[in-house]
Amino acid sequence: MCSTAPPRLAWARLALLVLAVALAAVVAAVVGLPDVAQLRADVDRLGSAAPAVVALLYAVVTLTPLPKTVLSAAAGALFGLATGVAVVLVGAVLGAVAAFALARALGREVVERVTGTRVARLDALLGRRGLVAVLAVRLVPVLPFTAVNYLAGLTAVRFRDYLAGTTLGVVPGTVAFVALGAYGTTPGSWPFVLAVLVLVALSAGGAAAARRHRSRQPEAGAAPCTGAADAVPQPRGPAVPRPEERPCPSPPPRS
Repeated sequence: MCSTAPPRLAWARLALLVLAVALAAVVAAVVGLPDVAQLRADVDRLGSAAPAVVALLYAVVTLTPLPKTVLSAAAGALFGLATGVAVVLVGAVLGAVAAFALARALGREVVERVTGTRVARLDALLGRRGLVAVLAVRLVPVLPFTAVNYLAGLTAVRFRDYLAGTTLGVVPGTVAFVALGAYGTTPGSWPFVLAVLVLVALSAGGAAAARRHRSRQPEAGAAPCTGAADAVPQPRGPAVPRPEERPCPSPPPRS
């Protein structure tokens, strides 16, 4: 009898992924986010290389559960709006690609083998509409960025859809958070109010789009409805009359 359990190598890769995420969480809890004043001093010391270094730092932070919004606002305070947005976008996309690749390489096989056909419908949907799904999730800034990165790698969404949806979807939220750092975070100031309105609009729009998309999907396991018009008549051939039974002719009399 053939076993459906994942091989040991697949389980080992999944364990490695879990260990890496747990280690990143521990390091994030111990180290924490860098101080803005210290970052400013480091940026002044690095000179023209500072944007690239901060982008790489942002990518590393993206692999951990640390709040990326604080670092986005810090990038705005350090570099201004235009350069800060570019730094955060590059760092966010690099970190998202790294987390996706780790999850896809280390955990996807186990998910396929353990779930079997139970997630086949979800995988098929993500294979067809992966770009729309990723874009809708990214437009909601309150959803955990790091968790979405890892979970997407465990699904069947195509990498090109994931990359395009992530790159486009994080732009509005990134601009809002970087603007907070670049122009001030004082409640009541116009940059603060505008950024908050943008974030609220993105969250509400993303939630509404998700509800509308779910309402259009048929219930899992539900049988399709059929009506009278759907009935297909079975082809019937013409009735073949049975030949009449006639008695066998009697032999002619002998002369």
